[in-house]
Amino acid sequence: MNQPIRTLEDQDEPALLRDQFRQLLRYRVLLVSGVAAGLIGGGWLALSGEDSYTSTGEVVVRSATSDPFAAGASADKGINIGSERQTAVSDTVGTLAVTTLAARGDRVELRPLLSGLQVTNPPNTLVLRFAYTGRTPALAQKRAKALADAYLEIRQQRTENSIANMVQGYRAQLTPLTEQRDRLAEQASGGNDVTSARANLVVAISELSRKISELRALDTTPGYLTKKPAAPSEPTGAGLPLLLGLGGAVGLALGLLLSWVRLVFDPAVRSTRELVRSLGAPLLGTLPRERASAGSLLAIGRRGSRLAEEYRAVAFRLAYDPSFAQRRRLLVTSPRGDGTAAAAAAANLAAAFAEMGRDVILVEADLRTPALARDLGPAVQGSPPRWANRGRRPWPSDSRMNVDVPGSGAFTLIAGRRMDNVPRALTSAPVGRIAAEGDRPDAVVIVLAPPVLSYADAVALIDRVEGVVVVCDPREVHRSDLERIREIIGAAGGSVLGALLHPGRSRHERRALGRAAKRHLKGGRAGRGSGPDSRPEHPGDPTETLGLRPFDSTAGHR
Repeated sequence: MNQPIRTLEDQDEPALLRDQFRQLLRYRVLLVSGVAAGLIGGGWLALSGEDSYTSTGEVVVRSATSDPFAAGASADKGINIGSERQTAVSDTVGTLAVTTLAARGDRVELRPLLSGLQVTNPPNTLVLRFAYTGRTPALAQKRAKALADAYLEIRQQRTENSIANMVQGYRAQLTPLTEQRDRLAEQASGGNDVTSARANLVVAISELSRKISELRALDTTPGYLTKKPAAPSEPTGAGLPLLLGLGGAVGLALGLLLSWVRLVFDPAVRSTRELVRSLGAPLLGTLPRERASAGSLLAIGRRGSRLAEEYRAVAFRLAYDPSFAQRRRLLVTSPRGDGTAAAAAAANLAAAFAEMGRDVILVEADLRTPALARDLGPAVQGSPPRWANRGRRPWPSDSRMNVDVPGSGAFTLIAGRRMDNVPRALTSAPVGRIAAEGDRPDAVVIVLAPPVLSYADAVALIDRVEGVVVVCDPREVHRSDLERIREIIGAAGGSVLGALLHPGRSRHERRALGRAAKRHLKGGRAGRGSGPDSRPEHPGDPTETLGLRPFDSTAGHR
């Protein structure tokens, strides 16, 4: 029992991801261009930029305290490290550093100096890290130290100014109390009230004096330079290897983005899944590229040919397909182009069916540019009947030939011929009788038609040959073309049996085919009777007529 051909599940996410990745890899030029651009940009940044050096110093900030060794003393008392960081990058610190550097011979403006400074605070610490970037190691070290020292000096000045202001305030309170105490002391007899008032004044004066003494005793050290800035030994920033790596990564991302944009706007079939969905038929096979096939149409008959094995697999698949097994008639066509791939597929499928022991008739229905007999070359045996020279009879009267495939068998070829009225020739009664040969047991009729979207010839034959195989290059065929083919064939009463994918011919193969065509053309001109259109002179028998003769399976072995 034949199992129905199943298409890929639309919700198979791993398969979808693999499909999308493979689709992106189709645009290798864009990917390589993106990576190359990223590498060039990274190399340019690494080689063209000036070297810079960074010197770093660390300052531990502390608040003023009377006894730093007392139990429970807190170093961060009254310190807001965020505010201290803003002070470190302020214009006040920068102005003092500019003055200090100018005295040492380094004249620099405030803004350029601060532009090279970066102050950071490691988490959960009272440390300010001064990092200065300069053109030379010595310059970076000197300016980093000048800025750190300027910050400590500014902070100490502010602490000392605060203490001086507080002492001045306490002294302002102390002066009237001292004067009042002196006046009470001059009163020798004042009773208990005077004595009590004087005692209170002495206590207040003592308290203010104590506060002034405590303020003067404070340790106003603003902090310590725990790590002195040192001259860096290597330039700062990413080196050449790192920049090249970053450039390559950015370039790859750019290439993927360009590939994705190209993929979105690409009208060509992007995957096998899309081809099956657009054509409404399964994929019969994918033909491998084979260099030995250049210049020759038949792959079957060559030893060790992967292409021949793929054709045999497609033929076996069609032989056991219920739709084809009913009528055993096959129309081979392509969407657009010159039809060379479709001709090769038709000839090789005919040879494969002949290998199975079937009686095969291959009809070349391309009556505009017929070339199948010429391309088959020495495999074509026999000559036109003797009455062919008695006048131009309608096609296919004088076009029957035998094609011998070494080691595989033989099939009958009805070669095409240029006709003035192609539709009339294709719909004639003789063509109908040839198509009816498929009703005989073990007989197969294969019709090679021109591209279905270029000419209506294939559509004219669908009422006689219902099963259609579309041969196409997945890199060139468009989704809209496949959908249109499906609609045309369905409207004409036929059915698409499947698609056969072939790789586009390389330049070497196209040249080889061109040379082979020229050789056959020259041979046909030199020796009459060697081509399908030549008319050799034979003594005619006036009683011999067209009469489409029954197929003789032994004709190819005579």
